[in-house]
Amino acid sequence: MINIMLADDHHIVRQGLRSLLESEQHFHLVGEAGDGLEAVRLATRLKPDVLITDVMMPGLNGLEVTRQVTKSLPQTKVIILSMYTNDAYVLEALKNGASGYVLKDSQASDLVEAVREVNAGRRYLSPPLSERAVELYAQRVESVPDDSYELLTTREREVLQLVAEGRTSAEIANQLFISPRTAEGHRANLMRKLGLQNHADLVRYALKRGILPLDK
Repeated sequence: MINIMLADDHHIVRQGLRSLLESEQHFHLVGEAGDGLEAVRLATRLKPDVLITDVMMPGLNGLEVTRQVTKSLPQTKVIILSMYTNDAYVLEALKNGASGYVLKDSQASDLVEAVREVNAGRRYLSPPLSERAVELYAQRVESVPDDSYELLTTREREVLQLVAEGRTSAEIANQLFISPRTAEGHRANLMRKLGLQNHADLVRYALKRGILPLDK
């Protein structure tokens, strides 16, 4: 039996995925999350064999969810669901620990195959993505200086997304179970590390970095 968890902020999408997965023999859905922060907390509690997560979610994006889950739960394999076909996104997903990358316009059978492949310890990339393309892209970016984003702590990454979404310090504190003063401290630290001057800079950075959807 393969225990699977879903993370997507659209209820109707989760409903469709649930129906698909539950129709497969030996697939067992153990939980669902509607935002990234909830996804990390629920995965930590449920310890699924496979986590399927949307790349764009409120609270915490799917790439950061992947990084946190694979770091704390190395036995959990993560599959990213995404509309983005460019190698940069795929490489970022794999860098963060994803075992699979499935495009949203794929066939249902592709996701089923992805679950079986990653559960067996293999990697799965949706056509037309290819291992070779990702390898070539990885070679090209090896010489690029380190991204300042890599300097951020896990908490600072969480605060970054919540600030970019327009949350107040009080709202951030409530979501992350910290004090408003601590939230403000994290915000100041991440702004300094990223060289950002104001909220507009932060939102632009989040859009460019793929933390917020471009149509936000």
